[in-house]
Amino acid sequence: MALPKEPRQKMINLMYLVLTALLALNVSAEIINAFKVVDNSLTTTNSVVNRSTETIMESFKIKLESPESKVKAAEWMPKAQEAVRLTKEVSDYIDQLKMKIKVEAGFDPKDPESKFKEDNVDIATRIMDKQGEGEKLRNKLIEYKKKMLAIDGEVGKMFEKNIPVDTEIPKASGPKLAKRTWAYAYFHMTPTVAALTMLSKFQNDVKTTESRFVNEFHNRVGQVVVRFDAFEPIVGSNTTYLFPGQEMEITAGLAAFSKSKLPTVTIAGAPVELNEKGMAVRKYKVGSTSGSVKVVVNYNDQDGNPQKKEVDLNYTVGTATGAFVSAEKVKVMYIGLDNELAVSGGNVGDEKVSVSINNGSLSKIGPGRYVAKPASQGKAIVTVNADGKTSSFEFRVKTVPDPTPMVGASKGGRIAANVFKAQRGIRAELENFVFEGVTFTVTGYTFYATGKGFPDAGVRPGVRSNTFDAVQDLINRCGPGTTVVLDEIKAVGPGGNTRTLPTMAFNLY
Repeated sequence: MALPKEPRQKMINLMYLVLTALLALNVSAEIINAFKVVDNSLTTTNSVVNRSTETIMESFKIKLESPESKVKAAEWMPKAQEAVRLTKEVSDYIDQLKMKIKVEAGFDPKDPESKFKEDNVDIATRIMDKQGEGEKLRNKLIEYKKKMLAIDGEVGKMFEKNIPVDTEIPKASGPKLAKRTWAYAYFHMTPTVAALTMLSKFQNDVKTTESRFVNEFHNRVGQVVVRFDAFEPIVGSNTTYLFPGQEMEITAGLAAFSKSKLPTVTIAGAPVELNEKGMAVRKYKVGSTSGSVKVVVNYNDQDGNPQKKEVDLNYTVGTATGAFVSAEKVKVMYIGLDNELAVSGGNVGDEKVSVSINNGSLSKIGPGRYVAKPASQGKAIVTVNADGKTSSFEFRVKTVPDPTPMVGASKGGRIAANVFKAQRGIRAELENFVFEGVTFTVTGYTFYATGKGFPDAGVRPGVRSNTFDAVQDLINRCGPGTTVVLDEIKAVGPGGNTRTLPTMAFNLY
């Protein structure tokens, strides 16, 4: 048998010959398994080659859209597509032969896990040798080589002497063996599993040939363009459990990044420079209580569109006993809100942990879960008793800040008359408040209007609503030159307490 020059091909053919020689002695389970290992390896290699070819073909599409490479891509892409078409035709035919052999050996196509006679030496002999399917395959491989070499004359000459597909009849001594056919040499008295492995080998030959031709056609256009269509910001830390004063190292960046499209990163509100790997690294010293650090990654996607990802890195500050208390939503407690806490006794079970607070009340809502309701501003000490060992944790206690009254997007000042007249009422906005889900509702206000349209001041005191329905007649008279004042604005927030918000004045133009 004439051995090809390529080392990979030599290895496959030699392995097949060794295994075939062993078969002459005994078709043992070890030999069957050896063929299965080779077949799985070839199948995996075929999948890898397929993915490589698909990437090249996608690059062709991109180059076809680029003004710089459009002309050359239009010339060489059809040749690459023809190579893919010819290869698929032969590969599909080999898949049909594989299935035919397996079904004859007892395989059920409806059940991918069904067994078949892997050591039977008659089935492949009958189908591939006696029924002529082997010679048909050889003719198809010969025709495949001719057509691939004819796609482009120059490239064909380049690959003519080293194309991986081997259709020569292996040489053998003896009067009978000297007259044997290609199908006889490869498939006569060959166990089912060995025949399938040999077919995978020929399938690998055409896939490798396809890859070589497609790569060469693409090289005639230019370098491969791999388009990243998925971006994923990476945010992490070296630990999430620390002791007071320890440093937590935070790393943030962008997966599948380009040096021409580096992200910008802020950690805890401060910008951080990127290192040579495109990652932002910052050491953040924690305090005595658990909390979180906000990391923001801003970047542009493949199409240049700005994207943003925010990640809250939660961390736990431990003690010598291993106990900890973590504020789930904020680093302080607020009067009138349900401040959720996660409490652990470290290596002590929850049933042996008791928790108390010296300011307000604390209620348990689940294993390791508590709600704290402080009563007064200042400080609150949460004490954890874990199986007789106590740890104390200090929290600041504040009141929820006053919300900001707004009409539309405005807090007052100059505003176009038509814009003001289009608004439906007053809302109370909690700006830059980190505790989620806290709202205020405006319950009343006094309306004043002077200037153009109002010879006498238009006054509507004690409106009990957040809408402008009760003052719509006055708003209809407003126009450029009118001054509108909203005073005595009342809003109800958490706990039902009422706040008086700042006066708002609008100069319409």
